[in-house]
Amino acid sequence: MSRIDRRALFASGAAAALLAATGTSLSAAPLRGGILRLAVPRDGDLLDLVARGALYHSLTEVSPDGVLRGELASHWHSSQDARIWTFDLRPAVRFHDDQEMTARDVVASLAAHVLPDGVEVLEYSVLSELQLQIELSASNPDFPYLLADPALFIARDGRVDAPLAQACGTGCYRVERYQQNRHFRAARVAGHFKDGQAGWADQIEVIVIPDETVRAEALRDGYVDISALPDPKGLIKRGDFRYLPSQQDIAIATHSGVGVPRVIGRRAALDDGRIAERWWRL
Repeated sequence: MSRIDRRALFASGAAAALLAATGTSLSAAPLRGGILRLAVPRDGDLLDLVARGALYHSLTEVSPDGVLRGELASHWHSSQDARIWTFDLRPAVRFHDDQEMTARDVVASLAAHVLPDGVEVLEYSVLSELQLQIELSASNPDFPYLLADPALFIARDGRVDAPLAQACGTGCYRVERYQQNRHFRAARVAGHFKDGQAGWADQIEVIVIPDETVRAEALRDGYVDISALPDPKGLIKRGDFRYLPSQQDIAIATHSGVGVPRVIGRRAALDDGRIAERWWRL
């Protein structure tokens, strides 16, 4: 595992699969506790994106400091031609139904997903409870980076198409309530393997507010902590808010009491599916 060059990554095909590697430093030391509330528009899939980021994990992830690291995978190596990849899984990882994750869950999940263009798997093999092998049709040294795509999440028994209300993942949060295109609420999983590294808020809530003026008012009046606001009318200079990625190019506005990565994805508002894991209350 090594530090990656962001520009090179985004110039490669891997970046199209990644939803946002957040920046190289954090705005403040993370603190645990509180409820983190987000307001999002109805159009697009921002509600589901944040929900999946809270409920599920992938084999690998690009961490906030820009380093590719294992998430559900602990180690990996490839054949000399980068065509056959072997992954060792993190032991004692549990799904939200308290069942331990095995290589069979991982293989079933990956087999059910649509892989990025140009990646063809010839065979998935379960080598042991915590080891699997993936044989590609062609060499691909970027394969571990591609697996960091939050869309390639791992679900219990490979049920990647399960409704989010019934999601059974390994994420830092367990779903409490989900209403399509309306509302999502999840609570932090006690004793999670990422404790002390992610999952800072006790509870995450995502609320769909179609009108951007109302989203701005909800943020201004303290009903939410984060709001997708491409044009926060009347909000600028009316409170202590942070505008990301910049005041001139706003995708998200937050209260200054929210700890966020210093750099966020710039492709679309809330394009970092890891917000629920990586952001916190100061």
